[in-house]
Amino acid sequence: MTVTDQAAVRAVDVTKTYGGGQTQVDALIGLTASFGKGRFTAIMGPSGSGKSTLLHCLAGLDRPTSGQVFIGDVEVAGLSEKQLTHLRRDRIGFVFQAFNLVPTLTALENITLPLDLAGRSPDQQWLTTVIDTIGLGDRLQHKPSELSGGQQQRVACARALASRPEVVFADEPTGNLDSQSSADVLGFLHRSVREFGQTVVMVTHDPTAASYADRVLFLADGRLRSELIDPTAETVLDTMKSLDPAVAG
Repeated sequence: MTVTDQAAVRAVDVTKTYGGGQTQVDALIGLTASFGKGRFTAIMGPSGSGKSTLLHCLAGLDRPTSGQVFIGDVEVAGLSEKQLTHLRRDRIGFVFQAFNLVPTLTALENITLPLDLAGRSPDQQWLTTVIDTIGLGDRLQHKPSELSGGQQQRVACARALASRPEVVFADEPTGNLDSQSSADVLGFLHRSVREFGQTVVMVTHDPTAASYADRVLFLADGRLRSELIDPTAETVLDTMKSLDPAVAG
């Protein structure tokens, strides 16, 4: 990232330690990284590399043991639980592998749920744009049980974007989907960056999913090991092979 780029999210010398003594696990070790506004960044690494821990620390779902995380110019670790709740509600969107839709609500009600809980009215023009982009305009009154897995995840993506957050964090968003549904969801995230200027930070283990990003960061043993700009599935796989002998095998 060039010095002229603005960072939507920054991690500065972040360490995350679990346990103590002989059972201590250093999930992140002095990790520093920036995530540019209006960019799509994927985070990859072998199992246990710290990628999900990093995502949770960046999104304010977990606090680093030491170091700093910034959303824009706000230092996350210094916030109270109440302030952190407001930050997550107002400035952050989440997409998780398990969809996390409310089964008793329609697709549209699920999309607007974060705004409803915050007591905010949606920007109707923006909401219409998001709904048009996910291509489920004729399914808005359906409950999650009446939607396919790919459709449910697209609803979850729309929910993450409904409040027009500064950054959307996605944790293995295609992990439960077939290849066509994965392509639909990733295409939507890619369009949200290209057309709406959204910032997306995604953890994935899939080289094809990572190829939708502008940039891929590779973690191993809690440290940042490598980086790719304008990745392809092939260059991602080659880099993963160099970090994880199990992939090469």
